[in-house]
Amino acid sequence: ALKQAFGKMVSAEDIAAYLYAALAHPGYTARFHDELENREVRVPVTLDKKLFAAAVAIGQRLIYLHSYGERFAQGQTWPHGRARCTKAIATESLPEKFNYDEATQTLHVGDGLFEPGALGVWKCEVSGLKVVQSWLCYRMKDRKGKKSSPLDDITPSSWPPEFTSELLRLLHLLEETLEIYPQQETLLEQIIKGPLLNADQLGAPPDDYRKSPVSHGMQHQLEI
Repeated sequence: ALKQAFGKMVSAEDIAAYLYAALAHPGYTARFHDELENREVRVPVTLDKKLFAAAVAIGQRLIYLHSYGERFAQGQTWPHGRARCTKAIATESLPEKFNYDEATQTLHVGDGLFEPGALGVWKCEVSGLKVVQSWLCYRMKDRKGKKSSPLDDITPSSWPPEFTSELLRLLHLLEETLEIYPQQETLLEQIIKGPLLNADQLGAPPDDYRKSPVSHGMQHQLEI
């Protein structure tokens, strides 16, 4: 349907990036809060070539950031955000606590300091999970977080320099993510006001399309 509308092929990667740009931001959930109560996600698909291309570009950038550069890496560069480690974390052991000072925009990790730390980054949530706080909880001396096997108890006994680099990468990708949110919200409004692809233009999906995909583990059991 999109190939017919745009006069060129639209790839699965384009669709994935479009979906990410249209759906993965607070503006979508705020606008469609009532509709999402039944847990059905409905996607406004634009028939405007320029809006579709803009959404794909934003989606590719976000997926690149959120996959730590493993997807859509061609032509992309990692952001150099504002946050810096202004005081190193002691490497002899793991930190016992962390906190955020809103007045000074400083993230304290043990005796280490990261600044400036935007309040939005500190509060950033994905499906109710506070991203930075969850990341740090897994790396404290008294480790928090979900445990699925005894292997989860095998953890570093000290703070390696790599942890500092990884934390800065996380802070920087969240900084840019928050900067992109308003662009996504504006784009969504433009999409909704413009020409849209109606569901009936796609026809009824075959029954096989409605089935959940078989997991690799289940597929192995079926083959046995």
